[in-house]
This record gives sequence, structure tokens and C-alpha cells, in this order.
Amino acid sequence: MINNIIATQLNINIKQVESVLDLFEKGCTIPFIARYRKEATQGLDETQIKAIFDENQRLTALVDRKKMILETIESQGALTPELKKKIEETWISSVLEDLYLPFKPKKKTRASIAKEKGLEPLATWIFSQQNGDPYHRARQYLSNEIGTVEEAIAGAKDIIAEWISENPEIRNRCRTIFDKHSVLEAKVAKNKEKDGATYKDYFDFHEKSSKIPSHRLLAIFRGEKEKILSVNIGPDPEHTIYQLGSLCLSRYRNDSSDIVEEALKDSYQRLLGPSIENEIRSQLKEKADIEAIDIFGKNLSQLLLAPILANCNILGIDPGFRTGCKIACIDKNGTFIDNATIFPFFNEGKTTEAIAILKRIIERHKIQAIGVGNGTAGRETVEFLYKNNFNKILNIYLVSEAGASIYSASKVAIEEFPNLDITVRGAISIARRLQDPMAELVKIDPKSIGVGQYQHEVNPTLLKNNLEYTVQQCVNTIGVQLNTASEHLLAHVSGISKNLAQNIIKYRDENGNFKSRDALKNVPRLGSKVFEQAAGFLRVKESLNPLDNTAVHPESYAIIDKMSKSFKILTLDFIKNENLRKSVDLKNFTNDKVGLPTLTDIMAALDKPEVDIRGEAEPIEFDQRVQKMTDLAIGMKLRGTVSNITKFGAFIDIGIKENALLHISQISREFIQDPNEKLKLNQALNVTVIDLDLERSRISVSLIDEGV
Repeated sequence: MINNIIATQLNINIKQVESVLDLFEKGCTIPFIARYRKEATQGLDETQIKAIFDENQRLTALVDRKKMILETIESQGALTPELKKKIEETWISSVLEDLYLPFKPKKKTRASIAKEKGLEPLATWIFSQQNGDPYHRARQYLSNEIGTVEEAIAGAKDIIAEWISENPEIRNRCRTIFDKHSVLEAKVAKNKEKDGATYKDYFDFHEKSSKIPSHRLLAIFRGEKEKILSVNIGPDPEHTIYQLGSLCLSRYRNDSSDIVEEALKDSYQRLLGPSIENEIRSQLKEKADIEAIDIFGKNLSQLLLAPILANCNILGIDPGFRTGCKIACIDKNGTFIDNATIFPFFNEGKTTEAIAILKRIIERHKIQAIGVGNGTAGRETVEFLYKNNFNKILNIYLVSEAGASIYSASKVAIEEFPNLDITVRGAISIARRLQDPMAELVKIDPKSIGVGQYQHEVNPTLLKNNLEYTVQQCVNTIGVQLNTASEHLLAHVSGISKNLAQNIIKYRDENGNFKSRDALKNVPRLGSKVFEQAAGFLRVKESLNPLDNTAVHPESYAIIDKMSKSFKILTLDFIKNENLRKSVDLKNFTNDKVGLPTLTDIMAALDKPEVDIRGEAEPIEFDQRVQKMTDLAIGMKLRGTVSNITKFGAFIDIGIKENALLHISQISREFIQDPNEKLKLNQALNVTVIDLDLERSRISVSLIDEGV
């Protein structure tokens, strides 16, 4: 049943769903299935495979929930065949919870108190809206606990109100009305105008809740959490109560109908309305969370897959005014080799000394590039380097410091560099980020990298799962050099846990570099299943078998050998001969397990095994006229880089403290739904200043040339 639902929901063939779930059952990971089991899945990509995984998780949890609900209702002796059938057949969470609500254990309520006083029969009679005087009938229920007819009627109304709020049909109708007609209203809380200036746009705000963009919703909810805004979500109450009346009021009105109508109004105001509003809030928040997390994942992916500066000796600078600039040098393998501190901003003597120290270190260690952190004093440090002509001999790069301070003080950094100052560790991290962003950034909690919108407002579990998946996806897309990878990088390789990554490092330290992929099998607790999942994503440059340094999985080596033998040449010669490889008729090498998709991937992996798809980092030069926001003017054209991408646009680093906003409407003359369609993180752009708000430190820029 679950398989059929997944296939229908995702519009994927049932056999593909079954194959993917079978592979999951066998312990296969998403990257492995997507890369090396294309025949089994009929070519599903990672996104589709993950969607199957997520939907299976959701539905499995729903099955468990159904089981618990059925057991609870049965224990109360209230499980009828009809109710059991409804519960078993529903796959919508809200419908399931509506069916369970009347039987759900709850705290004492006004209705339960009225029932304890024996008023349920009166409520039943009134709710049936038969002819007769309800007040006369209520006299039958007077007792020591119920002194007046009015008290009896009030208790009956409380019971009816609860029945109405728990009725599945009424709840569903109310939910539909909320979905179609609810409006989100936000107002500034009393005396919070000054403290909440950031939320000024929402001081008197209303918008149809189904249309509100995710970033706006999260901003409003944050304002509510900070007690700056009061927020309500719902349709017009009178209209809603009128619509619900058709489900619980008799067409032939009588005295009982008036009491039921009063109970309906009370139910909506006190029970039903707030309950459905909370549902709608949760749904809106979940949708906004998913969008925000998706954007965060895309940004993180771009950052991890950012261009590298490989095979270079790099000098990293962690800038500072009073405490000076910390310098750290790394070699082409990322190994720390030297450090110093310079004070270029104190006085002329210190500036001259800083120049001398830099020149000496650059010459001594054959430095090929300089990476400068983009935090405090970053722009001034770049200017210092340009002013003293370091850009004439080296490329200078501004490197994002997001999360660097967290890394510097982390257990990971302390273990790597126990005898170094925290700021020196930061300079090392800056240099390494320039050399290989992914290898360095995997050491930091992705939430600390700061490339998303409202990451602190979204569901932390969803965010954590998405970011972990994103990191794993990026690491396995690039592949990892087994003999140089850190424990943190290895821990994201398909099939490899943190403990196994530690075992691999320990084995490498004790036995020297791995000579082949096959040598991985000697690592303690690394069994055949882990080897199957991980081997294709690991590279061994030092291996005698050239295939060990490609994305070809060891299980396919025999196919390459067979191709080589068909030409009567060695495997190495076959790999090197591009023309020969292109002449192979792949159909001749298919079998019951390996088809054309895998063979096509194998040949692609052999084309350029040494080329890194991330490309090479490029330096950026900011406009030297602009030192601070007051130097800007509307119409000014500037050079900048994309520092963050959100649903509503992108933030552009133009070389000053404040980032400029490039709204989605200013990215292209064409309509686009997502800034990612046109932009990438760290992308260099020429932008035009179109608006300045000095009071709120806001800069707006455009990519659209007004002359076009």
C-alpha cells in the first residue's frame, strides 16, 4: 500500500519505488543508489530518490500513528467497524487526527465537568433540536450541583460546543474556509514602535495567508516571538460561523436551535477557531521552513562547491585594527607552515614593518596567493595590500569569514592546532577556505556558515537533516582523496560513519598512505557493505591501478579490463587513448546487471579524471571610491560579489560593511521565480545603486540596465 501511495504522490513508476526501497532496505545510501544503481532505479536522480526516502519515512510514521490510535480507541471500548475502516483507509494526517480527537485523552474541560454533573442527556436532546421547551426539560437536571435552569443550559452548551469542535465534518469545513479565505493580520504591540523599528513594515499589515511569501511570514513570526507584533490568522468570523451553521443547525428553527447556535459561536471562538488557526499556522510555518531550508541548502551547496585554488601556497590574513592582522601560511596540501602578526593600521613605523614582514614571508614560502577575511578591517587590509603593490605580484582574494570564529574555538581546531592562538587558527582557516572551501567548511556546523534566510527561525530537525544531506551530496559529487582527506571530510562519504572515519585516519597514520582502494578493506570494522557504498567516492592518486583515481566503482573494473582486452592492450593504455575509448560499442559490454547508463557513466569518468568540476577561484577588485555607505550615490555602478541568496533576492558584497540588496525584481527583465535561476554564490557582478536608506542602513541595487 505504501509503495503505491509513494508512486502516485511522486508520479514515479511503482517498480522504481520498489527498487529504491529495496536498496534502502539493503543499507544503500542515496548517493550510491543515484550513481551506481541506475539500472535498478531506471535512471532516477538524487532528488527523486531522496523524495522516495522522505515519503516512505512519513508514511511509515503515519502507519505507526494509526496503530497507536486504534489501540487507544479499542481500549476505551469505542472502536466500531466503521471507525476502524475510516482510520485504516485515511492517509491524510489532519483527517486521521480529526477521527482520533473525540477519543484523545485530555485534561478536564468545561464539557467534561458538565458531563460529570449528568448533563450529557440534556445536551443530546438540545443538539437534536426537537420540538419542545429546552428550559422546561432542563429542570429535570437540577441538583445540589446544578442550582438553576440557566446553569443546566450553560453546561449543555459547553458539551455541545465541544462536540462541534470535535466533529470531523465540521472541522474539515472550517479548515477549507481557513484555507480559502483566511487573512494574516499583524499589528505593533503597545509601546513597541521604537524597540521594533526593524519590523516597521508590519506595524499595520494584512495579507491573504495563502499568498504570503515564506520570508515575510518568517519575519512576522519572529516579530511576534520577540513580542513586537501581535498576529492573527483567520477568515471573517461571522461568515465562517454562518457557513458552519448549515452542518449543525436545523432547517426548522426552534428554541433548541437558538441554544445550539450560541454553542456554535462559543465553540468557534473558544475551541474550533483557535484549533484550526494553530493548524494553519503550523502548515504555513512548515511550508515557509521548507522553502527557507531549501534556499539554505542551495546556498550551502554552492559554497561547498565553490571554485578552488589548488596546488598553491597561500597566505591567509585574519584582519584586525587594534589587535593587528594575524597571518598564517599553508602549503599546497593545506599544511600549516608559518605565522606572524602585523599592525598595518597603527602608525607609519608599524606599517613599514608590516610590509617588510609580508615580503619576507611571501619570498621565504613561495606564496602564490593571499586570502583576506571579509570581517572587521577586511576591506582596509585589502586596500593596504593594493596600496603597497602586493597585487602586482600576487592575486588577492576576499574570503568569507562566516563561521571561522566558531571553528577557531572548536574542539576540532584545538585538536588540529593545540599550541596556536585562536586568531592564528582563524587565519589558517581563511587560507584553507580559499584553497579548498569544501574541505574546510565541513568542519563547521552548516548553520554557522550564514548563507540562508531565517535559519534560526526554522525547524531545527528539518534544517539539520537537509544540511547534512547537502554536505553528503556535495562531498560525494566531488569525491575525496583518501590519503589527504580529514576525518571530517571522510565522515560525509557514502557509507562512512564518524567512527569509521576515525578508524581510517588511525590506520593511515599507523600504516602509511593507502596504496589502493582495496587496501581500505584492512581498516578495522570496515566491512564489505561499507566498502561497496564508499569505494567509488574515494580516490587513491598513488595507486598502481589508474581506475582507483576515478569515479569508476571497483565492481566495474572487470568491464574496463574486458574492453582493454578486446583491443589487446593494457588497461592503462586504454584509459589514456581517448579515440579508442570513443570507438567502443557499449552495447557489446552490457549484461544482466550493467546496462548502458552505467557504461556511459564509466566512459565519462575516464574522459577527464583529473579535472575538478569546481573550477578555479578568481580575485575581485572593489571600487576604491567607496569606503563607507555615505560614499554611495544613486546611479553609481559598482563591482560586487553575491554573498547570500534568499527567496526574495540576493545580498551583494560591494566592499563595505553593509551588503546591498538585489531584489528578485531587479535581477532580470524576464520573470524568474527563484534568484538561483540567474545567480550563484561568490559570482562577480556589475550592479547599479537604485536606492539608499541611511537611517536603516539599507542599499538597493539592480542588475537591469535602465538604458536597455
